[in-house]
Amino acid sequence: MPRTDAVLADPRVAEAVTDRGREAVKDVVRAVQQRVRAGDVAPDEVVAAVLAVLPPAGTTLRRVLNATGAVLHTNLGRAQLSPAAVEAVVTAAGATDVEMDLVTGRRARRGRGTVAALQAAVPAAGDVHVVNNGAAALVLVATALAAGREIVVSRGELVEIGDGFRLPDLLESTGARLREVGTTNRTSLADYRAALSERTGFVLKVHPSNFVVTGFTAGVEAGELATLGVPVVVDIGSGLLAPDPALPDEPDAATVLAAGADLVTASGDKLLGGPQAGLLLGEAGLVERLRRHPLARALRVDKLTLAALEATLRAAPNPTRDAVHADPDVLRARCSVVVEALQHSGIDARLEPSNAVVGGGGAPGVDLPSWVVSLPPDLAVPLRTGNPSVAGRVEGGRLLLDLRTVPTDADDLVVAAVRGAVG
Repeated sequence: MPRTDAVLADPRVAEAVTDRGREAVKDVVRAVQQRVRAGDVAPDEVVAAVLAVLPPAGTTLRRVLNATGAVLHTNLGRAQLSPAAVEAVVTAAGATDVEMDLVTGRRARRGRGTVAALQAAVPAAGDVHVVNNGAAALVLVATALAAGREIVVSRGELVEIGDGFRLPDLLESTGARLREVGTTNRTSLADYRAALSERTGFVLKVHPSNFVVTGFTAGVEAGELATLGVPVVVDIGSGLLAPDPALPDEPDAATVLAAGADLVTASGDKLLGGPQAGLLLGEAGLVERLRRHPLARALRVDKLTLAALEATLRAAPNPTRDAVHADPDVLRARCSVVVEALQHSGIDARLEPSNAVVGGGGAPGVDLPSWVVSLPPDLAVPLRTGNPSVAGRVEGGRLLLDLRTVPTDADDLVVAAVRGAVG
């Protein structure tokens, strides 16, 4: 076992210390030494193993090839940005005119290009605003419209949104009171009407984006709620701005607004395929009221998010849309090439049909027919911890790599990663 200081003195590791810091590199060295003790790494391969798993300079985040079959994998950062969005982020990294009119030299509306692109994408919206995530959008609406008042919402839509966070707790933290109506599986327009009073701030409809209730069920659509005479806020969740034939049951902002909703809230890093952001679209007066609320300052997005969101809205193709609409026959052909290359190297690789999912709280219950590269399950950890990292899913006693969620130009990287994991 080479000593820690000896590994750190190696010129290649010493260069990494300069870029990443001594303590960060030392932690990696110690982790590799543990793998030597476990018999996973040979003592003479410690330096190579350290260099292979070192994070990029400046961040501990590592690039991961998402081969899980979940298009929007929350633990992997949800939507992968398009090349146009990445380029926009690089442009925005320096000084930009994010809040300046370069002609007059005076202050201008922050992120006006992004706002214009979002409004052009959803003409039914009288105005739009962007905050830092979907939950923030709901918090801003509840604070501005219902603090000290009531929010009328169906019991069947009081969802948990992930990591233990529950919608009722989020809304009540704003000082609003929830007026629950209906039952878990059935709510009628009469239930909403009976709950209205002078204390009502707005009626909230929430798309249960991470589960499906079937059987003896009933709900009320935005168009019917609009007849109640109070503001109607609809959280569509997944960020679909217009109807998508591949996801016919997923609500979209354009349709909901056209039906009569006053405000729509959504996420930018789900089906829209952009950066993390909260989208607010709807009646101009209400949106302006939200934009001018003091809390809006605390929830505003930075210039990098504004740049990535605008590029996502203006450039149609992006990895999320490409993955959702990928042709299963094309996926089968891609997987076949990878399987043949691995079999040629003596690796137990098989081609199998499978199903992918949208994930990330979008299109629950929708299966996307797909194909996978099937491998022995003991390759899961070496692939996840390799360079590049490849994350698949273990199912039925096999490790499955779904190329639907892998960039088309990264198939060779998958082959090389598997060969490296086998050793």
